[in-house]
Amino acid sequence: MKEFELTILGCSSAKPTRKHHPSSQVLSYRGKLFMIDCGEGTQQQFYRYGLNHNRLGHIFISHLHGDHCFGLIGFISTLELHYRTGEIVIHAPSDLECLLRPQIEYYCGGETLKIRIEPLPPKGGEIYNDGTLKVTSFPLKHRVPTFGFRFEEINKLPHIIKERVERYNIPLRLLPSIKDGADYITPEGEVIPNGELVSPPTPSVSYAYCSDTKYTPSIIPYIKGATLLYHEATYLHELEKTAKKRYHSTALQAAQIAKEAEVGELLIGHFSSRYKEETVLLNEAKQEFVNSRLANEGLKIKF
Repeated sequence: MKEFELTILGCSSAKPTRKHHPSSQVLSYRGKLFMIDCGEGTQQQFYRYGLNHNRLGHIFISHLHGDHCFGLIGFISTLELHYRTGEIVIHAPSDLECLLRPQIEYYCGGETLKIRIEPLPPKGGEIYNDGTLKVTSFPLKHRVPTFGFRFEEINKLPHIIKERVERYNIPLRLLPSIKDGADYITPEGEVIPNGELVSPPTPSVSYAYCSDTKYTPSIIPYIKGATLLYHEATYLHELEKTAKKRYHSTALQAAQIAKEAEVGELLIGHFSSRYKEETVLLNEAKQEFVNSRLANEGLKIKF
């Protein structure tokens, strides 16, 4: 069963174009939505692709350049117009509090929806854990403090072996405790070890997000083995010097990171507006990492 679904709302770099919107995406996991970055116009994209704002509880902002956070006040205001209640937690660099809070107080009533801003730890670390999903942040290298995020399943339970349950006529009410590690004691007093009743859990699935950053091999331990990696690919490698100067990556460099980190699949985005057709970026990435694909507005990936 595929637990994750990623929806791309925007994948352009700093300048929005007729084709692409500023950075934003939404990750769905077991009924919960997690927004990653919130560029200008995100509210329109969110509803355009049929996402449910009542399922959104957390927003993760990688850094405070406008193309990654200018959409916040508009989105929050719209949520209040929809009478959204409860709380939304925004995980972001510490300066967001002083930048966004005055806007919220000025434009939003705050009577039904509470916005809590949690500063990201400067050196990264665990920032969310609900017992089944853990989110960690890690530092990237950009012109301002910038963070990547890894979303990973945790505490996965083993699978009940149906044939063994039927053989020992185990009551259904006991199956949860067996999945948690309990042995089964038959009515005759025979102990059936847990290991005979369950099989190992399926491997954990994970998603890593890296935007914006220059080529930075130091991030590899944080994204190692991710099922899906999103990595910025602003330029072709012929503009490597420009990418380095502006603290961005080339498509080839994104693919090199994916290869070294041994991820399952690479999704590239944050395209420079100079490229009218992004297949040139994809072709470059595939030279190094075959299992690469392009981000695009409305793209949904289940994994």
